[in-house]
Amino acid sequence: MVPFAGWDMPVEYSGIVAEHMAVRERAGLFDVSHMGEIEIAGKDALAAVQKISSNDASRLSVGQAQYSGLLTPQGAFVDDLLVYRLAPSHFLLVVNAGNIAKDYSWIADHIKGVGDAVAVDSSSRYALLALQGPRAQEVLQPLTGVDLASMKYYWFAHGEVASVRATISRTGYTGEDGFEIMVPSTSADRVWSAILESGRAFDVIPCGLGARDTLRLEAGMRLHGNDIDESTTALEADLSWIVGWKKDAFVGSDVLKAEKTAGVQRKIVGFEMIDRGIARHGYDVYSLDNLQMGKVTSGTQTPYLKKAIGMAYVPVAQASVGNEFEIDIRGKRARARVVPMPFYKRAKV
Repeated sequence: MVPFAGWDMPVEYSGIVAEHMAVRERAGLFDVSHMGEIEIAGKDALAAVQKISSNDASRLSVGQAQYSGLLTPQGAFVDDLLVYRLAPSHFLLVVNAGNIAKDYSWIADHIKGVGDAVAVDSSSRYALLALQGPRAQEVLQPLTGVDLASMKYYWFAHGEVASVRATISRTGYTGEDGFEIMVPSTSADRVWSAILESGRAFDVIPCGLGARDTLRLEAGMRLHGNDIDESTTALEADLSWIVGWKKDAFVGSDVLKAEKTAGVQRKIVGFEMIDRGIARHGYDVYSLDNLQMGKVTSGTQTPYLKKAIGMAYVPVAQASVGNEFEIDIRGKRARARVVPMPFYKRAKV
């Protein structure tokens, strides 16, 4: 257990490798109740969300979610988030735990003047459990009347799980199929226990922050505070697909449009180590002619792929797949190669 964003959080239960492999091969259950929930409601709620969120929320149907960015005027990340459309004029934003107070303040300040829209920090009302892995649907279906098979990726439904009212979304942060389940905080332990009991036949196990990080890295998913922050724009982070280019102006849109026209000077890349060694967050990256050109933002030895992989920002000229560079690993240079992301992509059934 470690302190994390004001919570005591499990790094691991039975071991990071065992938990990682459970999610890739069967299913694992995460308690991610530390995540924040901010609701925006009112007649002009859509306009408010459109102003503060980079993606185009007008494309969401009720019951659909999208990945987006909360951006600074410079087009960089205050945070990344999920936007759920609960009703035509009611949205739920799921934000990172360490940013709840900052995000809420930012959102409340930037929706002033939009019209009839109010933001409420609802984080204390919700617990959030994530059941992830290829057997997740089989484990969860006996506990709910919601037809999970008909639920598309990034859609959600309201119902009950283990006789507890819940919102179930087909979302996750692991690269696997799975579901995230929002329930009242007072009922989280009941739902947690019921899922583990239902998953006993599939050897479903609890998973901690360690496996969550190795899984998301294999899946090429960015981590706020490491791979994206207020020094990295959405285009540098290779996340142009979460920008609503055709919608009206939003916070950061002018800078992003100019950057799109001019082109970025640097961008994030995925790499795998050629030489022995594991590149960690903060390690310096050098060109083969010895120019310091960036830093590793995430890196690990992955349990499933059994490779040392990572992400780093490098000049665009060095970002082509197959390009090689060196990483300073505790005073010794080790060679790495740019590879496509995601590193791991689950097979479609």
